[in-house]
Formats: sequence, C-alpha cells, structure tokens
Amino acid sequence: MTEKMSWRETIRSYLDKRLMWVFMMGCSSGFPWVLIGSNMSGWLKDAGLTRAAIGYFGSVFAVYAINFMWAPLVDRVKLPLLHRFLGQRRSWILLCQAVILGCTLGIAGVDPAKNLMFTSMLALCIAIASATKDVAIDAYRIDTFPKSEPSKLPQASAMAVIGWWTGYSLPGYLAFVNADTIGWNGVYMGMAALVGVLMLFTLLVGEPKTDRSALQAEAEQRHAKVVGSRLVAWFSVTLIEPFADFFRRNGVRVAMTLLLFVFLFKIGEAFLGRMSIPFYKEIGFSNEQIGHYSKLIGWGATIVFTLVGSMFNVKFGIVRGLMIGGIAMSASNLMFAWIAKAGPSETLFLATIIVDNFTTAFSTVAFVSFLTILTGQAFSATQYALLASLGNFGRTTLASFSGELVDYLNDWSLFFILTALMVVPSLIMLYSLRHYFTALLAKAKERDSKVKKSDDDLETDTQSA
Repeated sequence: MTEKMSWRETIRSYLDKRLMWVFMMGCSSGFPWVLIGSNMSGWLKDAGLTRAAIGYFGSVFAVYAINFMWAPLVDRVKLPLLHRFLGQRRSWILLCQAVILGCTLGIAGVDPAKNLMFTSMLALCIAIASATKDVAIDAYRIDTFPKSEPSKLPQASAMAVIGWWTGYSLPGYLAFVNADTIGWNGVYMGMAALVGVLMLFTLLVGEPKTDRSALQAEAEQRHAKVVGSRLVAWFSVTLIEPFADFFRRNGVRVAMTLLLFVFLFKIGEAFLGRMSIPFYKEIGFSNEQIGHYSKLIGWGATIVFTLVGSMFNVKFGIVRGLMIGGIAMSASNLMFAWIAKAGPSETLFLATIIVDNFTTAFSTVAFVSFLTILTGQAFSATQYALLASLGNFGRTTLASFSGELVDYLNDWSLFFILTALMVVPSLIMLYSLRHYFTALLAKAKERDSKVKKSDDDLETDTQSA
C-alpha cells in the first residue's frame, strides 16, 4: 500500500507519462482564468474602473459554480466527427478550446472601458466554454488513473494543480511584464496564440480507456425496466443517476455534510484571490513587480510545493494533508494584512508569495485527491463537477462581493484577517468528519485490492488456459 513506499519509490513513481498528459490538460484548465481573471482585472484597473466594478465583472466566473448542470452531457453525448477521431473526453476539450480561441481574438480587438458590455459577453462565453472544458478535463484525469491505483491519485492531483498554475501564472507573467509596452490589446493577441498551442496539446495526448460505456449501458437497462422506455431511460440515467448514485453511496446526511465542507473550504482563499491584483496596485506595486513576484516566482513556488504536498499525501494520507493544509492556508492570509500595514516592500511581497503558494498548493492537492475518491467511474465527469462546482461557488459567486466588502471596511488589513477566519468553519467540519474520511479511504483501498486481485486471477487463468 502507499504508506509502505520509501521516499525513493515515491519519487520514481512520478516517472509516468500519463502524469505528463494530466499536466498538459491542467495547463489548458488554468489558462482561461488569466484571460478573464487577473489579466482582465489589471486591464480594467489601468482603464480607471472602480474596485466594485472589477469585482462585479468577475461574476462571469459564476458559471463554474453551476457547470454540474450540464456535466451529464459531457459524460453521455458523443460529438459528431470529433468523437470518432479523439474520443469522448478530448473531443469536448477541443471544441471548448476552439470557442475560447474565437472569444479571445474578439477581446483583443476591443477597448473594455468603452465596450464593457460586449467585453463582458465575450468573457462570459469564455467562462462557459472553460467551465465545460474543465468538466471534461477533470473526468479525463479521473479516467486515466482508476481507483485500483490509489497511490497515483495525489500524484495526478499534483500534476493537475501544477498544470493549472502553469497555465495561469506563466501567461499572466508574460502579460503583466509586457502590458506597459505592447498594450493590453497586444497581450490578448499573444494569449490567442497560446490557446492554439494548448489545442495542439489536446491532439497529442492519449484518450483514457475505461468501462464507462458498459457501466452506463447497465444503468440504462435498470432504468428501462422501471420507466418502460429506452429514450426516457437515457434521459433519466443522464440527468438523475449520477446524483442519485452519489447520495446512495454516502447516505443523505453524510452526503450533505460532505457537500457543505467542499463549499466552505476555499471561501477565504476566493475572497483574497479576487482582490489581490487591485490590492497590489493600490499598495504601490507596478505591473512588472506583480508579474515577476506574483506570477513567475509564484508559479515556481507552486510547482515545488505541490510536488512536496503530493508526496506527503502519498505517504501519510489525504485526511491529514487536508487538515494541515487548511490551517496553514488560513494563517497565510495574515501575511497580506502585514503588507497592508508595511507598504510596498519587495522583500515582504516575496515572503508572502512563497508562504501563500506553499499553503495553497499543499491544501489543494489533498482537496482534489479527496474529491476524486468520492466519484464513481460511470459518471466521473458529472459527480466531480458537482463537487468542484461547490468548491468554486465561493471563488465565483460570493467573491464577486469582495470589492464591496473592501469598500465597506475601508481597511485592507481587516479584510485579509476576515478572509483568514472564513476558513475556520470548514476546518471544524473536517475534524468532525475525520473518522468518516478515514473509513472511506480504507474502504476504497479494500475495494481496489479486490479489483486488482480479481484482475490478476483472471490473467493467471487465461495464461493457464
């Protein structure tokens, strides 16, 4: 089992080409957040828009909180032509990337200060396409590493996180260090070129092989016996079965508690993240400093700390990683309150970026690994989307009021202290559910061992025959 692995074996286990595929997909997942997130916040701030307006513009991310509503389509609908050549997961990913490319070119040709509504509509289209693409990418990762390889779950989560931050931070770094020379319109033309590179990645990676179709066919047969119609059964399996399966496996009370925990865990981080760029600018940091420290150095720190966090989770368990990461994530927010009092100190800025990226990366690996364990193979896209949507809800919908909260408090230090306290309720809930989490992980390991033994026995019988 994973806890008996030596450090050398743990490190060598990362030499798996499937992890590189997950990394590439992670880059594609993180990139849209810089398009309509930090880049757009910087552009709007330079254009003279208010903090409240910037905060409300971010409400386009709300679609990430509801993408579970159409996630069943990603699980079930086979896209014409594309499915034949790329498979279920990659066909959806490529289609969404094509939409993002077109909208990015559209934004590159406008002035958002003068065409705010049109820019918002393009950003909304990017958000919808990106949220749909994330459903397919998360399912791709889950399908690539089945539960019979439990030690790979933190590793796959780590590579997804590293890929996400690479797709978010490196383009963000290039954007901010060049924004003052080539202008934001030129920046977005360059971003469009990067979308084309990500589309090439999608064509190069392999499509995972699973028993998803067979499991969905079995579910359709069960539903057809009840409803008496194959067409109605298709819709009921697509729209109802993924959610019913989640509540059936966990029980209604525990399932609701789990959903509430997932919702609460990232709220403080979300409020901080939405206002970080306006905060840096108001304190006195330049675009180049923001790009250098927040994007480039932050990206490097995230990669290192994500790998460290995943190794910790591989050896010592996901539950312990969640608790330690959550506590550290809450405490790190206080570093921003320190900057608010001290002013634009580059040394303090660097220390804050390193601490914040360490705690965020460490907790995120455990969080993503845990969400993966809760999903089933037949409806991995839908079930993970449901969980991830709740996790994104604070980052998208509630955090839209972050600008209003800063204006109301009129104190950046107090704002960041409040974001630290927002994490506390989820930590209390995590502690209360620790025994269930431990039992769930033990049950998953036992089930995976039985599956592996059954496969080994079948292989032995085949060779004997």
